[in-house]
Amino acid sequence: MDLDDNNCSKIIFITGGTKSGKSEFAEYFGRKVNNLTYIALSEPRTEDISWQKKILLHRKRRPKEWKLVETNNLINALKIENGPVLIDSIGGFVMESINKIDDEWIEKIYLLLDLLKKRIKTTIIVGEQVGWSLVSEYEVGNIYIERIGELQKKISKISGENWLTLNGRAIKLDNISFEIPS
Repeated sequence: MDLDDNNCSKIIFITGGTKSGKSEFAEYFGRKVNNLTYIALSEPRTEDISWQKKILLHRKRRPKEWKLVETNNLINALKIENGPVLIDSIGGFVMESINKIDDEWIEKIYLLLDLLKKRIKTTIIVGEQVGWSLVSEYEVGNIYIERIGELQKKISKISGENWLTLNGRAIKLDNISFEIPS
């Protein structure tokens, strides 16, 4: 994608499984954009040592000139940030809303999609591919899987580019697929 092209969606959507390379690939695109804001969506989890190690690894990889916003409120962040952004990752948005009833969840999805469609600057979104393995034995796990799948399908429809990372490789889905009619 020409990151300065005004004729197509400025959304680049990158999904993949755990350790697939999705964040690194998103950062690759981000390095081509001036004045990027990196929106890290996560709860702090200060007691989770492995999570803190993962966060540190991400911090070390990011260019120092990128503005960093660490939040669990993507809606507010997008209302404030008008420039180019890299959102890592959309699963944080799902988790922030995991206890919402279905109607509230649907309302949040459409609010997010509306904000994304209105953006005029490059928006790089990282998303987790889940649900390719065992079904969760916990209701909250199944809610997460269903909601992230639903949301990512909708993001994919408004994205100018859709990528899947797998085993450290990136596949441009737009070149080898067609949209399933709904």
